Amino acid sequence: MVKKEEAKKYLSGCVPEQCFWVNNGPILKSIEELANALPQMSNETFRHHVNGERNDFSNWIRQVIGDKKLAEELTKSSSKDSALKKLKARLNSLKKMAG
Repeated sequence: MVKKEEAKKYLSGCVPEQCFWVNNGPILKSIEELANALPQMSNETFRHHVNGERNDFSNWIRQVIGDKKLAEELTKSSSKDSALKKLKARLNSLKKMAG
C-alpha cells in the first residue's frame, strides 16, 4: 500500500528536464497530464511510444515518477483505451491516499 507522502510524490509534476515529450505532441510533467493527453492522442502517436519493442509511458513512470505499480500495469496495456483505464484507476487511488 502506498503511503500518503508517496502518493503525493507520484501525483506531483516532475522537473522540466524529466518531462515526457510526446512525439508531435505535448510535453507532459505528471501522470494526470498523461491521462488527459491520451484521449486526444492519435493512434499513430500512441503506437510510436507503445509497441512490441517498448513502452515509453511505462518506462517514464517507472524511472521518473517512481510509481512501479502503475508502470507494471502499463506494460500490460497494448491499447490506448486499456492504458487510459489503468491511468485513471491509479490516479483515483493515489488521490484518495494523498488526501
